[in-house]
Amino acid sequence: MTSFGDLLGPQPTLLPGDDEAESLLLNHTAPEEVAAAHPTASIAWAYLAEAALADERTITAYAYARTGYHRGLDQLRRNGWKGFGPVPYSHEPNRGFLRCVAVLARAAQAIGETDEYARCLDLLEDCDPRAADELGVG
Repeated sequence: MTSFGDLLGPQPTLLPGDDEAESLLLNHTAPEEVAAAHPTASIAWAYLAEAALADERTITAYAYARTGYHRGLDQLRRNGWKGFGPVPYSHEPNRGFLRCVAVLARAAQAIGETDEYARCLDLLEDCDPRAADELGVG
């Protein structure tokens, strides 16, 4: 686990976000349209994954969450993340990725994929020890 206060550890990764995608979602544009227009925006995939999970479409939620997770990993790496270290939930643009990880965890648990569920919880813990609680996972 990486501590946010560890001066020897990596600095927190703060994603730049996608202002246009976020604005469209806040203005009630259908998440499907936003994801199609902004496929790299994890936040759009998070909206889709959360809605699918709420509708009990677990496999669809899993697929949307996995897509947003991978898009988020790409962004994190482009912003200096080395596969570990803080990705603070308090930084709004990080939340799309973290929300996707949380839905992926829930969907994995629902289909009995316990290894994936545990990996997702570990990732949330490494990114931000408060994230799982904030996202209702764990």
